[in-house]
Amino acid sequence: MRFGFVLPFGDARTAAELAREAELAGWDGFFVWEPVWGVDPWVSLTAAAMRTERIRLGTLLTPLPIRKPWKLAAETATLDNLSGGRVILSVGLGAVDTGFDRFGEPTDRKLRAELLDEGLEILTGLWAGQPFNYTGMHYRLRETNFYPPPPPVQQPRIPIWVVGAWPREKSMRRVLRFDGLLPNKMSPTGEAGGVTPQDLSEMKAYIDANRTLKTPFDIVMDGKTPGDDPHKAADIVRDWAEAGATWWIESMWGEEQPEKLITRLRQGPPRF
Repeated sequence: MRFGFVLPFGDARTAAELAREAELAGWDGFFVWEPVWGVDPWVSLTAAAMRTERIRLGTLLTPLPIRKPWKLAAETATLDNLSGGRVILSVGLGAVDTGFDRFGEPTDRKLRAELLDEGLEILTGLWAGQPFNYTGMHYRLRETNFYPPPPPVQQPRIPIWVVGAWPREKSMRRVLRFDGLLPNKMSPTGEAGGVTPQDLSEMKAYIDANRTLKTPFDIVMDGKTPGDDPHKAADIVRDWAEAGATWWIESMWGEEQPEKLITRLRQGPPRF
């Protein structure tokens, strides 16, 4: 199992400093979240890349339906080259209550799902290089030879982790096409609920039975563990590992004091 840390608050300088702390303390990944409007995640991760050598760098997560997929393709490929192939991209529909309507972004779930699917096709198509053409319901692209950027270092592509809403078939089918699962749970009436280890086991069984790609696949859980109690921290993570999780992301959401974040980072990941 690998261990990451997501930055809940802070500018690009803070991200760079904390990513360095995370690498020194033995964490495997450092992540930032992507707001509708706020501190830019790709600038933050670029700063982090310049202060680190080994740790994986990514978003948790990018609301792809409100992003221009060609812009995101350029940012991720550029950072993957800069970092020597350390980028992970996490995507989902996004949380509409974070200000989508304030900026005129789509809030309809069906529309966002369509934009997510088309955006993923464009991302992977552009990463693969030119010539690339695409015609969808919402996007149309024609091949271009105007200074196309170099492809990502990672092949066949930068790993993409996708939110999967269990047991929604369409959502889970989307996950099968990519490289990782960010587990979510949805009731028949569309309400989100907490994922349990049993849910995760069922999701893993579904993936094992239906995924045909032979590339590596990750199952990612996030939560909070007590850094000053290694045994308790290990017990928390062990349940998820036994259910099939391959990554644990330490998530101190709401914490705005860098010194507390540094303290937790220096305590290291919850090994077991």
